[in-house]
Amino acid sequence: QVRLVESGGGLVQAGSSLRLSCVASGESFSSYVIGWFRQTPVKEREPVARIDWNGERTYYADSVRGRFTISRDNAKNTVYLQMDSLQSEDTAVYYCAAGGGFTAQYSNYRVWGQGTQVTVSS
Repeated sequence: QVRLVESGGGLVQAGSSLRLSCVASGESFSSYVIGWFRQTPVKEREPVARIDWNGERTYYADSVRGRFTISRDNAKNTVYLQMDSLQSEDTAVYYCAAGGGFTAQYSNYRVWGQGTQVTVSS
């Protein structure tokens, strides 16, 4: 089974950028759709972006479209989430997850990472 580890979170000022990484180990990573989700103590986990197995299809939530970019390097078993023009509303724990279908439905994602904290100060 694939295992996922996120990194790259931190504390930044509004308007700054961060790049999150999701590194996979285990079985074939390149066959999975990878999604990024985020959660705060007061909001349910919400989808942020996802990318299909070869990077040809991507999806972004309205709240991040134009500011975030998802990409993957299957040779490195890594998916990235480049986050630009960060806002205080982006503060959350960010999780990556692996699934079989190109969908936001949580049931599609069988494997989840442990999460990485992103805090944006205004």
